[in-house]
Amino acid sequence: MEYRRFGQTGLSVSRLCLGTMTFGLQTGEDVSRLILDKAADAGINFIDTADVYPLGGGETHAGRTEEIVGHWLKGRRGRFIVATKAVGKVGPSPWDQGASRKHLLDAIDASLRRLGTDYVDLYQLHSDDQNTPLDETLEALDTIVRAGKARYIGVSNFLAYRLARALGRADVLRCARFVSVQPRYNLLFRQIERELLPLAGEEGLAVIPYNPLAGGLLTGKYQHNSAPAEGRFTQSVGVAGKMYHDRYWHAREFETIEALRGIVGQAGQSLTTASVAWVLANPLVTSVLIGASRPEQLDASIAAAGLALDPALKTQLDEASAAYRLGDAAR
Repeated sequence: MEYRRFGQTGLSVSRLCLGTMTFGLQTGEDVSRLILDKAADAGINFIDTADVYPLGGGETHAGRTEEIVGHWLKGRRGRFIVATKAVGKVGPSPWDQGASRKHLLDAIDASLRRLGTDYVDLYQLHSDDQNTPLDETLEALDTIVRAGKARYIGVSNFLAYRLARALGRADVLRCARFVSVQPRYNLLFRQIERELLPLAGEEGLAVIPYNPLAGGLLTGKYQHNSAPAEGRFTQSVGVAGKMYHDRYWHAREFETIEALRGIVGQAGQSLTTASVAWVLANPLVTSVLIGASRPEQLDASIAAAGLALDPALKTQLDEASAAYRLGDAAR
């Protein structure tokens, strides 16, 4: 496993990060522990979770994933970089969500309790709460960092202009600064290349993309005319199933996947491994989030960490993906 510097910090993380949003709903604790074991054995030292996980579980399940990760971490906390997130709704009260000072200070304590640790290495805003002034959010996060409850802070699902503004305000306020961004990025979703990635490069931010396999679509195991029996696109994962279905389950995506499958097949590669390797090949990407509902599902993604895409193959994948995006824009 290769390790890379985390943005402009002194931290180094594995090129692959284990995402845990399936733990506690799609995947029970026993299997989740096996997935964590397999990732650790492969050299992955970076684990990402969130207080709203498992995804699709709703308020009644919120925090369960952190509890599972916390149980597994007992006795080995110092060997891993642990990241979690807040902002999503985790309770019945109006203030049980968002990026207000009240919620963030409550949320970090709740996450630390569930994770069984005194601190997290990276505390992230799961999304942009535009109902809360950025200054209030930044000052709350600064309080969390100064209290030693988080080593670094980052964001996920932010538009470039909002992240740029947050970085500027942090400099003015002399608050802790965001060091990372966690965006959606894969061969079917490349919008971040226009503004967010250039901003990250200019500001020296770590980039830790999620969804490298488009919710599993880029494994090639699904057919557009057949309802999936399991996975992220089913009703068994609640509202998350509809979200993923709306996000990716379209004829053009499946047409593009067939084109990509043909390209990687000729190169003797699996679509799964090549798709993750394609994200890793972007020089601005620090670490890529991978996930699984069974331990063996990690094999193809882990293999991507040791695969240097042939430049000609990468160009072919770029062009096939770009053709999909151009067709999508014309619709």
